[in-house]
Amino acid sequence: MTTQRTSRRRLAAMSAVAVAALVSTTACGGGGSDSDSKGAGFNAGVEKVASASEKKGGTLKFIGVQDADSWDTTRGYYGFAWNFMRYYSRQLVTSDTAPGEKGLELKPDLAKSKAKITDGGKTYTYQLKDDVTWEDGKPITAQDIKYGIERQWAQDVLSGGPVYLKDILDPDGKYKGPYKDKSKDKLGLKAIETPDAKTVVFKLPKANSDFEEILALPFASPVRQDKDTKSKYGLKPFSSGPYKFESYTPNKNLTLVRNPEWKQSSDDVRKALPDKVTVTLLTNADEMDNRLISGDYDLDLNQTGMSPAGRTKALKQHKESLDNPVMGYVRYAAFPQTVKPFDNIHCRKAVIYGADHKSLQNARGGPLAGGDIGTNMLPPVVPGSDPSYDPYGTAKNGGKADIAKAKEELKACGKPNGFKTTIAVRNNKDVEVATAESLQASLKKIGVDVEVDQYDGAQTSGIIGNPEVVKKKNYGIIIMGWGPDFPTVQGFGMPLWDSSYILPNGNNNFAMIEDKSIDQKFDSFVAELDDTKREQLASDINKQVMEGGYYLPFVFEKIINWRSPRLTNVYSTFAFSGQYDFTSLGVK
Repeated sequence: MTTQRTSRRRLAAMSAVAVAALVSTTACGGGGSDSDSKGAGFNAGVEKVASASEKKGGTLKFIGVQDADSWDTTRGYYGFAWNFMRYYSRQLVTSDTAPGEKGLELKPDLAKSKAKITDGGKTYTYQLKDDVTWEDGKPITAQDIKYGIERQWAQDVLSGGPVYLKDILDPDGKYKGPYKDKSKDKLGLKAIETPDAKTVVFKLPKANSDFEEILALPFASPVRQDKDTKSKYGLKPFSSGPYKFESYTPNKNLTLVRNPEWKQSSDDVRKALPDKVTVTLLTNADEMDNRLISGDYDLDLNQTGMSPAGRTKALKQHKESLDNPVMGYVRYAAFPQTVKPFDNIHCRKAVIYGADHKSLQNARGGPLAGGDIGTNMLPPVVPGSDPSYDPYGTAKNGGKADIAKAKEELKACGKPNGFKTTIAVRNNKDVEVATAESLQASLKKIGVDVEVDQYDGAQTSGIIGNPEVVKKKNYGIIIMGWGPDFPTVQGFGMPLWDSSYILPNGNNNFAMIEDKSIDQKFDSFVAELDDTKREQLASDINKQVMEGGYYLPFVFEKIINWRSPRLTNVYSTFAFSGQYDFTSLGVK
């Protein structure tokens, strides 16, 4: 996921997902130690719940500098938006509301239980609960769930969101979507059967062991046909969750109020503690941090961590109000093999060994705000990851460049005196520009002369996502980041490393990896149902990618989160790549 996206996918755009910033118990008075008498303290919301409480009432106040790409569950792709959508949307199954790794466990939501899986993993059957309703009190039906999923096929009208279910259920693209459906009920997708109002049956052409993980994401939410306003649906989605839209002005504000037709007895996941949830959107990140520290707002909607000025002030004066979770992102450089001399593995490895990893970590904000030195490409939130796997000795060497090994690799690749290349970096990400300049400086010491080319960050998919443009511009090094759409190696690594994901535009396999053995391991992973074997396959894929020298990982990202003294039930969760779990939050 991109950094702006969420939870879970692409370039880590939301998808950038990152941290909630909330205010300390001494936010107005200054001072403060690492803990207080109420049990809060530095990292009190990491791997555990800070300020546990079941008390209902009050207004939970979000503030952010980025609106959702869409609040339509079919179209939204930002990680923070996926997190927020659980306020007003439900799925057959959803992630557990629990800290850290425990949040990865799936729980029944609209369904009575997790799927009954038959036919060798190709048929998934669900029975709906009896007391699940829409915001007008009408029952949520199996047909509503099918229709909501079918909207993913209407890419000409509802573009922007992920299409996992479309690709899995209809790989040949035979269904044309509900808006072009010739059947009377507009439910013509054959891969989903609804024999009655309470039964949903998915018929997969071939098994996919992550299918239920994918059904837990917001784009699998029900949508009722008579409430579908198509491209305008994101302005006021019809609620199946504990809150409903009261008002929304894009890029300015959003207010949710209680949905009186939602029943706590039907929902074992959502606490629905606040009476109201508000969102205020600004354009200045420093102003946002100041408003958080002053106590005007409760948390950062975008979950991207505090900016340098606010972070410095908070660490000095309000450390007890901060959390420092490991996020689901790896920040890295990729080496396109279509750009010489990076078609040679030894030239790639020369850059990996020649990079000063400590300097790169500092450029990204240091150990707290940047993250742990990246030893490999699989983030800690993905089963099968092992941060201690360090094939190039980057952490073992204290993050320092290994000049001797870098020069050995340069000699092996036929460039003993070094070479020239270009780093591509987004111009709207200051931390990435600083990273590029750090890498430029360290590579100069091994004779690799690097030009830094800043491109328009809003045009990412058509620039670094276009292999022809990459080749034409001689982009031998591309700086980017990625987090999982869903927490498996399929949800993280396939778009980056599987050859079938190489695209003429919007490409994320920047290294242009075309390795049949890696592709075969992904195929095996998708078909494998045993969790132990799946973790081993994930580990094997990661090792093969690292041994190929296709990437230079910078950091396993961490951020500085602000935890308001008003907040209760605060914890970061792997389900949303280290963000705070919005649905559990309450206010004092």
